[in-house]
Amino acid sequence: MANETKTRRDMAENAQILMCRPDYYGIEYEINPWMNRERQADHAVAVQQWKALREILVELGVEVLELAPVDGLPDLVFTANAAMIHDTTAFLSRFRHDQRSGEEQHDATWLADHGFTVQQLPKETFFEGAGDALFCGDTLFAGYRVRSDVYSHQHVAEQIGCRVIPLELVNAYYYHLDTCFCPLTQSMAIFHPAAFDEYGQSVLSEIVEELIEVAALEAASFACNAIVVGRTVVTNEGCPELQRELKVRGFRVIQTPLHEFVKAGGSAKCLTLRLDGEEAAAWAQK
Repeated sequence: MANETKTRRDMAENAQILMCRPDYYGIEYEINPWMNRERQADHAVAVQQWKALREILVELGVEVLELAPVDGLPDLVFTANAAMIHDTTAFLSRFRHDQRSGEEQHDATWLADHGFTVQQLPKETFFEGAGDALFCGDTLFAGYRVRSDVYSHQHVAEQIGCRVIPLELVNAYYYHLDTCFCPLTQSMAIFHPAAFDEYGQSVLSEIVEELIEVAALEAASFACNAIVVGRTVVTNEGCPELQRELKVRGFRVIQTPLHEFVKAGGSAKCLTLRLDGEEAAAWAQK
């Protein structure tokens, strides 16, 4: 089945994205600073926002596949955390918090059933998939400290033979790399500087040819947690400065309200897992 999937994916013209309906989504625990059980998500509104995001992606020509929701796993909706995809291999997440560990087998089963070779990381490591591991060109940028650890990213990089650049996340509100960094192309990315230490800011400036800074107010609206499909960028609403910057560079920007998911520390990118390779990943363009 893996070979069939590779052939199908190689020939596919449309981007493929995995999503999970928010049937059981809610703030049931607190594992990041955004989450507060007393500030509960409005479930009906969350469903509407999720459906609107899915509709936007379908209109962009994306093939949206769905992971079945599971009662008791409210964060399953954030499929970006399921795994990191490289070609037909899925490096499965190993969650730091027990509240999310129940997602791992469910994700593994779906990925295996859909033709991916599922690789599990060593038990002593923590790794949270595409939330903390993002390609920009041939380089894997890897966020660590809050959720994932350095050793997990080194392991992944060794398996696929690529350069990995560890980036320490120094602000608990930006606990995953995809909340503060988003590659747009192989040489361009948006980022929120205050989420990184001086080394992180320096190495990003050195390696990424064009970096677009996102101001604090828009970063808090999860501007960096964006979906890139070709030359279209989909973000939460409330990011006018970023929208102007991207339009100047030839991107089309679609803003859609996702504030009910921001309450749990997620937005557009968190709600999606690109299965065929991100636009900025060099391996996906070969």
